[in-house]
Amino acid sequence: MKFLKVAFIAVLVLTFLTGCAGTKKCEWYKCALTGAAVGAGGGYVIGSDTDDEREGVIIGALIGAVTGALLCRGEAAISDSDGDGVPDNIDKCPNTPQGAVVDENGCPKDSDGDGVLDYMDVCPNTPEGAPVDKKGCPLDSDGDGVPDYRDQCPETPAGLKVDETGCAVVTEGKKLLVLEGINFEFGSWKIVPESKRLLDDTALKALKESPNLRVRIEGHTDSVGPDAYNMTLSRQRAEAVMNYLVSQGINYDRMEVLGKGESYPVASNDTEEGRAHNRRIEFIILSY
Repeated sequence: MKFLKVAFIAVLVLTFLTGCAGTKKCEWYKCALTGAAVGAGGGYVIGSDTDDEREGVIIGALIGAVTGALLCRGEAAISDSDGDGVPDNIDKCPNTPQGAVVDENGCPKDSDGDGVLDYMDVCPNTPEGAPVDKKGCPLDSDGDGVPDYRDQCPETPAGLKVDETGCAVVTEGKKLLVLEGINFEFGSWKIVPESKRLLDDTALKALKESPNLRVRIEGHTDSVGPDAYNMTLSRQRAEAVMNYLVSQGINYDRMEVLGKGESYPVASNDTEEGRAHNRRIEFIILSY
């Protein structure tokens, strides 16, 4: 008869605590106390006399406490607070954002190894070693539409049409570059140092990267001064640019010069801004 009482208490406690543990919010010691209380109550109810009541309370409390502690500890071991499929007891990244794909340790994956986690990666499957931005997309430092890891001609001047390798698309008889801001000393064809740096970054770079490229360097002026003077000055400045490029290792036979004076303005000569646009050097592709 005593065995049946014990079994009844155990079933009573187990039934109650299973619901408690199922909430995933219980803690083992709270479950143990609750189980002890339920078990004690059950033991008291089924006791038939004073001694049985006392014994039932003790046995019920013990059964309830042990059962409650075991149930809640077991539940804690299999709970998954962030819902990533990895139990809390082995989850090394416990607060993973909802929906993030995780590895066996519960940490968000970075499948393409670019340093940007998959759930934040706008450009998954980036090739290994490709530099990326904060969104995980390959960088395009010169803005030519070709990502850096495929760009064989980095730092292409803005606006220049490029092929799939990021290098200038060269068509015979078309302009390669229009360089405003190539400045000379007043009334002279001597290039100022700042303009040499601009030539280094644009024309010189293009000529070095394309060894078969031949160009015509055309000089243009604004309308200030006599036409004949401007024509001569424009040619002298084009020659100065050619001579500078030769000094940097480009062969003479890859270049020719032409002075166009003030005859081909690209803006109004009535304003200082317009005149600045008209004072320019153009590189025309002859062959590639």
